[in-house]
Amino acid sequence: IAVFGIFLTFPQWIFGAIPGGFGDILELARQQGKRVKVVGGGHSPSDIACTDGFMIHMEKSPTLPVDKEKLQVKVEAGILLSELNLELDKHGMALENLGAVSEVTAAGVIGTGTHNTGIEHGILPTQVVALSLLVASGEVLECSAAVNAELFGAARLHLGALGVVLDVTFQSRARGFRLKVTFPSTLTQVLDELEEHLRNSRYFRFLWFPHTENVRVIYQDPTSQPPRSSSSWFWDYAVGYHLLEFLLWISTFFPGLVVWINRVFFRLLFSSRQESVGRSHRVLNYECRFRQHVQDWAIPIGKTREALLELKAALDGDPGIGAHFPVEIRFCRRDQIPLSPCFQRDSCYINVIMYRPYGREAPWGRHCCTRKDLEQMFPEFPKFCALREKLDPDGTFLNPYLEKVLF
Repeated sequence: IAVFGIFLTFPQWIFGAIPGGFGDILELARQQGKRVKVVGGGHSPSDIACTDGFMIHMEKSPTLPVDKEKLQVKVEAGILLSELNLELDKHGMALENLGAVSEVTAAGVIGTGTHNTGIEHGILPTQVVALSLLVASGEVLECSAAVNAELFGAARLHLGALGVVLDVTFQSRARGFRLKVTFPSTLTQVLDELEEHLRNSRYFRFLWFPHTENVRVIYQDPTSQPPRSSSSWFWDYAVGYHLLEFLLWISTFFPGLVVWINRVFFRLLFSSRQESVGRSHRVLNYECRFRQHVQDWAIPIGKTREALLELKAALDGDPGIGAHFPVEIRFCRRDQIPLSPCFQRDSCYINVIMYRPYGREAPWGRHCCTRKDLEQMFPEFPKFCALREKLDPDGTFLNPYLEKVLF
């Protein structure tokens, strides 16, 4: 159930990640006619992991073998990427790309298709080269491009519907620093020069401030420069966090303030060029300081201009709508993962945020996709559903969320 934007679940039993014990949990579930769901870091803002049956909590897990020659690392499914980042750093390695936050599990990342930005890089599941999957029959299937290839493709974005991911092998890169360069621009200028920006930075994204033309361009690229920081507690926290959260709270009573907040805070915090250098995982991750609702949509990259100008026109044409800053725009390379938003196409992600200052709720349109909707979005969706039915004919890993989208 959802209460004030928080999803609550009441499983009959909660099991920890006991090595070798998952098969026993499945057998007990079969005997009692219960369903099984796995929960990771709890980052997904949906009821995708909720259940009234058995819940397996993927607790902290150790890193498994590291292949320094191939730059590959095998990890148990419950490890948080924040822990993996530190372990890889000890071995002189790092993941090629990361999402905005790393308090997510390895299995969760590939369960939901986590992404960041970089037209040369795919979503995070494209960094997975192998995995082990416990299916409903109790059998453990090893999956890679060479072994169980069809299942490997589906399991790299599995929605928790195919089984229990036991371990994941990531392809990484040599450790290094990233230079983060940010500078102001305008929406019109960025859209006119979009191809140039995509060529200039391997990790290009930009932030648009609704109700204005203002844009913050962000490049995050490998560098040999030594670490340095441009952070300031006063501007980053006193103004950019505490004052902003207070004003956003006021705006829940007076929505017209949102337009003013967007304009003023761009001038205060984002209107000058800044540079900093840090470890790649520290640069690619960033601090989400406020509670928030997010709508993140992937569209063909060729539709970027059309979609953003249409969104801007809709906001400008309705003064009753106050859209928080920023609308974040990111880009990802095409892949062959059946349920990936980037399946066979380079994509632009449009991320619309609504903050919840001090936890306060505000109206927000919720989107719900049915199987019919998803079949239009994902050409391979029927094949994924057929594979799920073959692996789990009794629906051991289903829940109301999956029944809503798979049937």
